[in-house]
Amino acid sequence: MGLLDNKTAIVTGSSRGIGAEVAKILAGEGAAVVVNYRQKAPRANKVVADIQAAGGRAAAVGADLTTAEGVHALASTAMEEFGSLDVLVLNASGGMESGMEADYALKLNRDAQINMLNAAVPLMREGSRVVFVTSHQAHFVDTVPTMPEYEPVARSKRAGEVALRELLPNLAEKGISLVVVSGDMIEGTVTATLLDRSNPGAIEARRAEAGKLYSVEEFAAEVAKMVTADVESGHTEYVGGADYFGKTAE
Repeated sequence: MGLLDNKTAIVTGSSRGIGAEVAKILAGEGAAVVVNYRQKAPRANKVVADIQAAGGRAAAVGADLTTAEGVHALASTAMEEFGSLDVLVLNASGGMESGMEADYALKLNRDAQINMLNAAVPLMREGSRVVFVTSHQAHFVDTVPTMPEYEPVARSKRAGEVALRELLPNLAEKGISLVVVSGDMIEGTVTATLLDRSNPGAIEARRAEAGKLYSVEEFAAEVAKMVTADVESGHTEYVGGADYFGKTAE
């Protein structure tokens, strides 16, 4: 018996990286998983195939979370394919990609998170959980300076976290809990790669400063733990980056 038997999870941004690993872990715990992608269908289908090969249940859904159609497609797929929605992992984020409109980071990292949650909540049962994935660079952006290349993304993700926390009373009325997972820079993610490209040596410098950076697999395991962890709604789980604590911006 898995911890998530007979439950359904949506993991946004799960065709690769942290989201893909979280999806696989949750499926291994018994959850049926809705794997979300924006453009990379083959990657998402591979995640689904891996889950199914291991005896799990999953479905891939192409959905742009910055559109109303996208968030409703994800929510409705959970119900149509698996009959319930019990877990929502808000992992999708971005803003450093080239060719996007100027306000894309805010659209994805704040507005889309709220819209996805609002689409999911009417379908979620009492006892369901929402997990929002963020970074220390975003969570602590008001007190710890971050790299200039990342600051617009960090501030948009912080705005997303603040907006989600404002909904805690509404979630409590429905018996739904929200947990935030904040991690230091993660080795091997798209964001880390883009940061290192725009600021060569950034990853190596952060690794030296922190002493250790988590891998995608290590961080995903910590995110997945928070789906069933016995913690209060509104709890923040910090992963790595101990040097952030107690710092203030100069």
